[in-house]
Amino acid sequence: MQNTDSELNNKQPGKVSGQSRIVHFLGGKTSMYVLLSILLIGLIILVFREVSFIFFPIKVFFSTVVLPIILATIAYYLLRPILRVLEKIRIPRIWGIFIIFIGLIGLITLLVFLVFPFLKNQFSNLIEEFPTYFQQMLINIDNFFRTSIFSTYYKELDINVNHILDNGLGTIGQFFTDAIGGIASGVTSFISALTGFILSIITVPFILFYLLKDGEKLPAIIKRMLPPRLRDDAEEILHDADHQISAYIQGQILVAICIGIMVSIGFLIIDMKYPLLLGALAMFTSVVPYLGPLIAITPAVIIAIVTSPLMLVKLAIVWTIVQLVDGKFISPQIMGKSLRIHPITIIFVLLTAGSLFGVVGVVLGIPGYALLKVVFTHMFKLFRLRYNKHEPDPLLHYDEKDI
Repeated sequence: MQNTDSELNNKQPGKVSGQSRIVHFLGGKTSMYVLLSILLIGLIILVFREVSFIFFPIKVFFSTVVLPIILATIAYYLLRPILRVLEKIRIPRIWGIFIIFIGLIGLITLLVFLVFPFLKNQFSNLIEEFPTYFQQMLINIDNFFRTSIFSTYYKELDINVNHILDNGLGTIGQFFTDAIGGIASGVTSFISALTGFILSIITVPFILFYLLKDGEKLPAIIKRMLPPRLRDDAEEILHDADHQISAYIQGQILVAICIGIMVSIGFLIIDMKYPLLLGALAMFTSVVPYLGPLIAITPAVIIAIVTSPLMLVKLAIVWTIVQLVDGKFISPQIMGKSLRIHPITIIFVLLTAGSLFGVVGVVLGIPGYALLKVVFTHMFKLFRLRYNKHEPDPLLHYDEKDI
């Protein structure tokens, strides 16, 4: 009795059925291995959910150390290029770190005694005058619509600005009354949170010192802890992650400083009130894509509307020039192509990270996404290599240039 061609092919070495290829691809020899793996994963998730209270101390530990570690890491990537320059001119690493720390202390002292008091006075004046600016803006908008071509439709809406302002002021007064009562009842919690924040800030210099001293050794230490088979892949992931974090932090800080300087100079030229304060606000908020510029320009628009229509036109011109210079020259030159992320992806990341982690998520969402992208990109590369290994038909392989 002779076998058919298909039976002969199935018996040839290296030829396995579609189901067997899937099992081998997942690392097992039988389908039972796959089923047991799925059941084991489900059991681990169930047990973790039922005994999650055991991990509460670990959660508290990470929530305590995450802030100083993040701040120290940001400072590390900003100062590491300076330390490398000092080492190139043959200054020992320890002495280079001390030089950097002395320079930081001098810079912080300069900011505290010269820049901070000036910005504080401008901020206090803006806070005092902002309600008046806001009320005047609503009145100006109301007058504009009542005398414009849309006056007929606007009057049909029967909007009473004075009534809105009176109710709004009363609501704001009640809000502050309730807030004061809430603050009085939560003084203990506030002091506890403030103490934790201060302790976190105090620990940052110590963490930063050891990062500058031994940070270059961390990838090698992590690599030695892993099995030999995983070390090459881990080294590539760590290298790419280090490049992504470094490019984002250094580039974003430089871009933010450039935006702050351009906005301040532009507002000084058009004689806008509080130019340096609004420039500083633009600098700090520019670290958040899309949302940052919107937050920064809002108080400037209110002040411009109250000042004059011409000031609003000047503001629009300055802001357009700043965004064009940043988008066409500064960001491409500084950030390069290291973080090419689609705008829709950025919006989704910001919305998701903000919903999960609040303000911290909005600020750290993009660099966190960049790190995850590095890891998943490399994992997908390994997936394609493993797929080609277990797919006997060369015509169904991934192209080598795509791996």
